[in-house]
Amino acid sequence: MLDLFKTKEAYVSSDTDHFGITTIAFYHPAQNSLPLDLLHKLTEAINVAGSNSETRVIVLKSDGEHAFCAGASFDELLQIETKEQGRDFFMGFANVINECRKSPKIIIGRVYGKVIGGGVGIAAACDYCFATQNAEIKQSELSIGIGPLVVGPAVIRKIGLNAFSRLSLNATDYYSALWAKDKGLYAEVYERRKDMDKAVGAMAMKIAGWNPDVLAVHKRTLWAGTEDWDELLAERAAINGELVLMPMTQHAIKNIKTGVKS
Repeated sequence: MLDLFKTKEAYVSSDTDHFGITTIAFYHPAQNSLPLDLLHKLTEAINVAGSNSETRVIVLKSDGEHAFCAGASFDELLQIETKEQGRDFFMGFANVINECRKSPKIIIGRVYGKVIGGGVGIAAACDYCFATQNAEIKQSELSIGIGPLVVGPAVIRKIGLNAFSRLSLNATDYYSALWAKDKGLYAEVYERRKDMDKAVGAMAMKIAGWNPDVLAVHKRTLWAGTEDWDELLAERAAINGELVLMPMTQHAIKNIKTGVKS
């Protein structure tokens, strides 16, 4: 395995097997929450795989036994002092989503464990997503004083505006993996992780054997109508960059981080 960006505590790794299946994995000890550095590395790994002629299909996953992704790093949100720093942080999620969107390779999502906030956007940015029954989702942003602005377009594209409205306004509630499948975020849901992994492997093998030029054309058709997302998500990141500085937002983040009910 090629560990592109690995430390003792957090990493993004990428491994391409002889079938052309590139598996990109990310990990952070805080429930796979994502600081800006890890978002940068994840974006770069997706970009490298997308431009690698040996890669035929990408599998995107997280490592660990708990959450698939807990969204933005609260530690880093509390360190933001200017709106420029805030914009740059939220651009981390925008860049991951846009890299998934623009990659010529089909991206298969492999989701094990809870999915929160920005993590829902990453799952939505995959072209085909497998999950286990413990992969509940929560769009938590409004509860801490920011909006699901950056990830919103990707989530709405998958589940529709009505379901997104319900998910985002019930910002403290988890929705089941089966609900997420019914709405279109997940394509398949399995009770056991080993069954999901078997299905992920089977689909990746099939896609790896198909014409990559045809797949690249099909990928563009799947994402038709999103050509303005570079600008749109940047605008959304700037808005959240200001919202995160509001005293009420900082207070809510501190309370959630320390387990204090507001």
